[in-house]
Amino acid sequence: MTSRTIRLRRLRRATSALSGRKRGAQPKVVALGGGMGLSASLTALRRITGDLTAVVTVADDGGSSGRLREELGVLPPGDLRKALAALCGDDDWGQTWAQVIQHRFQSKGDLHEHAVGNLLIVALWEQLGDHVQALDLVGKLLGAQGRVLPMSAVPLELQALVRGHDPERPDEVDTVRGQATVALTPGEVQSVHVVPADPPAVPEAVAAVLDADWVVLGPGSWFSSVIPHLLVPDLLDALIETKARKVLSLNLAPQPGETDGFSPQRHLEVLGRHAPKLALDVVLADEAAAPDRESLADAAERLGAAVELAPVASPDGVPVHDPELLAAAYDRIFRMHGRIGPWR
Repeated sequence: MTSRTIRLRRLRRATSALSGRKRGAQPKVVALGGGMGLSASLTALRRITGDLTAVVTVADDGGSSGRLREELGVLPPGDLRKALAALCGDDDWGQTWAQVIQHRFQSKGDLHEHAVGNLLIVALWEQLGDHVQALDLVGKLLGAQGRVLPMSAVPLELQALVRGHDPERPDEVDTVRGQATVALTPGEVQSVHVVPADPPAVPEAVAAVLDADWVVLGPGSWFSSVIPHLLVPDLLDALIETKARKVLSLNLAPQPGETDGFSPQRHLEVLGRHAPKLALDVVLADEAAAPDRESLADAAERLGAAVELAPVASPDGVPVHDPELLAAAYDRIFRMHGRIGPWR
């Protein structure tokens, strides 16, 4: 028995002993991702459950997050901030605080483009010395309708093998370092990994996955926000071992650079190569974004999943998820594919 298996078993026992919860009115949902994709999921999910936990990637090295990470050696706070903003309610209090923490300073000095929420989160990390306690405190201040956790306790560097990263050498494969660079590469991403290679997962994130009714993965930047969760060994093991049902939400369109030219089914194939032991239950795709439904169904079946098609894109034609439509799709999936009895 490996030490990782022993740790997971201990976490499972601790989770069972500590939760002692009576399942009732709503499903316990964990959403994994980063950036705007995770924000879209959280904005939708908070409409259908109050028992919601976001597990957020910590590999960002650009913008305000990158500067704070480099200067102070902290976890990049940006994606954590966006998740907290997405969990703010629709009342005046929630929307005011969502706007405040998302506000960026505009100046000619050192504060230029720093987000207020990033500074608040980092200040609390320094004051409390505890990532989870600080994020819980920010969530309480905002009235966030859920909990936000980092996926790892250390900042990660994303590295990718990219064919044609240098347009003048289109057939050569280079190692590209940094999430911001990977996200914008003009080449074809072959695979990604993180440094350090065996990063420690945040125990509360692992426990949340093991205790969930549903785990939601995606949408989001595939190589820089979605797949990194599968590169944290303890978190991946928890995703494999959990009794929760798992739904993967596909993007509405390929991302320029990172997944340029990818079909929906190719997204699934790439994910399967990075985590071959991970099985899914449902793949959610927008009706208009899945032209080859037979190939998509075949790719999903190889992951153990059924495909659910639903109109989830914004009606105005902009390639973003509509919160109400996405919430309706998740709710229908939870009803049709979930273990309905405990909460319905």
